[in-house]
Amino acid sequence: MQTNFSLAQLADPHVAESEKILRKCVHCGFCTATCPTYVTLGNELDSPRGRIYLIKDMLENSRPADKEIVTHIDRCLSCLACMTTCPSGVNYMHLVDHARAHIEQTYKRPLFDRLIRATLAFVLPHPSRFRAALKLAGFGRPFIGLFDKLPGLKPVAAMLKLVPSAIPPASPMRKPGTHAGQGTKRGRVAILTGCAQSVLDPAINDTTISLLTRLGVEVVVPEGEGCCGALVHHMGREDQALASARRNIDAWTRAIDQGGLDAIIITASGCGTTIKDYGFMLRLDPAYAQKAAWVSSLAKDITEYLAALDLPEPVRKPGTVVAYHSACSMQHGQKITRQPKELLAKAGFVVREPREGHLCCGSAGTYNILQPEISAKLRDRKVKNIEATGAEIVATGNIGCITQIASAAKLPVVHTIKLLDWAYGGPKPEGVSERKLAAAE
Repeated sequence: MQTNFSLAQLADPHVAESEKILRKCVHCGFCTATCPTYVTLGNELDSPRGRIYLIKDMLENSRPADKEIVTHIDRCLSCLACMTTCPSGVNYMHLVDHARAHIEQTYKRPLFDRLIRATLAFVLPHPSRFRAALKLAGFGRPFIGLFDKLPGLKPVAAMLKLVPSAIPPASPMRKPGTHAGQGTKRGRVAILTGCAQSVLDPAINDTTISLLTRLGVEVVVPEGEGCCGALVHHMGREDQALASARRNIDAWTRAIDQGGLDAIIITASGCGTTIKDYGFMLRLDPAYAQKAAWVSSLAKDITEYLAALDLPEPVRKPGTVVAYHSACSMQHGQKITRQPKELLAKAGFVVREPREGHLCCGSAGTYNILQPEISAKLRDRKVKNIEATGAEIVATGNIGCITQIASAAKLPVVHTIKLLDWAYGGPKPEGVSERKLAAAE
């Protein structure tokens, strides 16, 4: 794609990076076939190619974002299926991230939109605030129908619909400390405790720690780490996102200095995509660029890490039929496709992949709140394809996908690590039918 940026514009390193990305696009349109919003809406401007044109025009003319570009950029899930499809290597992720930051700096959203986004950014990255908000949400449930009828308050209705009926207690295992490996020491890792997942399903990280320590891996929960920054990063709030990244880098650097780390284990694939991009996000910060690149190189999804270990034979081989849903951040963001399925198969599960596995389920961080109508269409399409597999359980590696799919599916939806832990001697995953697993055992 030909570009027309001035030398003065290219002096801005963010613009210079985007210009390089734009020049790689050859207008081929392969991305449109795998873009969930284009497949759903059929509008060229809701495809990666269409958004690239809008971003190019906005940046080349150094103009503030307007309602049209905000509408179409907001509809992007950042699922990154376009990057998997693109034959030219266009880094759409970095381009759309730049566009979102530009929108945040130059566009004044309607009042309700500003309030909802500010609330999400204030609450979700902080477990204590998120837990309190979930408890208060019960008072809003009777008004879901009313909120749903008012366009500006549809995101509020969407939030209330996603609130779980019961909130699990906070886990003591998320407190800073070290969990020793059993038997011969096979490694030392840190684990991201994160934000929303630690409130919605703390058992995911607890299970991960339990399995790793049984395998002889020492697990460190560092002092001072928290939200990876992904939630605010995708809302264009770059200062807040980079502050989260620096805090985590400092926490993990201290852990490295105190005994070294073989990996930083991440159990939410959306977080993994962002942490693996810390090196790029902080490339212009002389105090953090090198440390950020090192942290990104250590970041590993739990299935990615387990696949590199010499695992023993499973304690039990269930034979249960599992539909594996590959989160977009897993397959497109991190390019992890075979490891989760191979681990489940080795553990004795029968793995089935749903049709249209490349299409997003519609969760995408806060997307199911900010774009509830498109999100619901994608969720229903995903659930239909999952249930068509005839599976008894759904496994996936991202808390957003778990929450989204479970809101409509008849099958139990669990994190992949819970099934692996069960096969290797851990307890039966909560929520999985006793009847189905009893037969398997």
